[in-house]
Amino acid sequence: MRKLIILVLLLVAAVMTFNGWFQYQTNKPLLISEPVHYSLPGGQSAIATIHDLERRGWLPMPRLAARLWLKFVAGDTHIRAGTYELKPGANLDTVFSLFASGQEVQFDITLVEGLTFEQWRQSLTASELLENDLTEPTLQGVMDNWESLTKREITSLEGLLLADTYHFTKGTKASEIVQRASDAMQSYLLDVWEKRIGGLPYQSPFDVLTMASIIEKETALEHERSHIAGVFVNRLERDMRLQTDPTVIYGLGERFDGNLTRKHLRENTPYNTYVHKGLPPGPIAMVGKAAIEAALLPEITEDLYFVAKGDGSHAFSATLQEHNKAVRQYQLKKEEN
Repeated sequence: MRKLIILVLLLVAAVMTFNGWFQYQTNKPLLISEPVHYSLPGGQSAIATIHDLERRGWLPMPRLAARLWLKFVAGDTHIRAGTYELKPGANLDTVFSLFASGQEVQFDITLVEGLTFEQWRQSLTASELLENDLTEPTLQGVMDNWESLTKREITSLEGLLLADTYHFTKGTKASEIVQRASDAMQSYLLDVWEKRIGGLPYQSPFDVLTMASIIEKETALEHERSHIAGVFVNRLERDMRLQTDPTVIYGLGERFDGNLTRKHLRENTPYNTYVHKGLPPGPIAMVGKAAIEAALLPEITEDLYFVAKGDGSHAFSATLQEHNKAVRQYQLKKEEN
């Protein structure tokens, strides 16, 4: 009997010792010193994931302990494919709970206002985190949606996607970002169009986007946007040509080499606002909310002209005489220097 008691005690002690060792091993944090991204492929089992963590040198305990934990202790082991962020201090329970939740790490891409759609397209296709599916058919689907909304022919997504930062998971299709930016623009644009003040020289929300794109190209200064909008609204109301260089440059396309000449200002392209009155046929750049707000809430001003000072800001004038004086002060003097 005594031997049996001793044997039982030894067995209990062994179990307690093993349990203590097991708990200690499986509670160890992964062997990582900073956050890392881990991509879990579709169809990879929980055991295969344990082996992969060991292969990477991240598994902090013997593989046997990890496999025993997986078989007898782990909760939900129905892990989901995706890319996850593993943080220092995370143990197996934390990591596999994350894998089972499907809460992938979020990446982001900022689509900057003032750039063209082609520049946005290059940025999206260059991302290694997005699936590049920006084919003409996928883009045409977005344009068709805009045609239904505007009741006009749409041949480009220029100005029709909202400049913003978009979050996504690894492997998201680039076309999904385009669609989200299009949906965001439509939602925002239609909302502010319904709330617009009266008396503005716009026939449709599309006109607002066109004006906003010109504002984006004319200034990067927040406090100037509504003032520039006010100048252009004044010119439209007086049946004056807008005479804005960015529209001329856009109309030249790839032919523009950085040097805008008098010949360019006389060239009869649809976008040349030195030649044609009114707004150009469509937006000339991608726009953000601030420029749209400026277009719909232009500053009340007598100004009809503005000229770049050379420091990013502009000098505004109500008369041609004042404008010519500002040109001599800020432009001709710069050319002489």
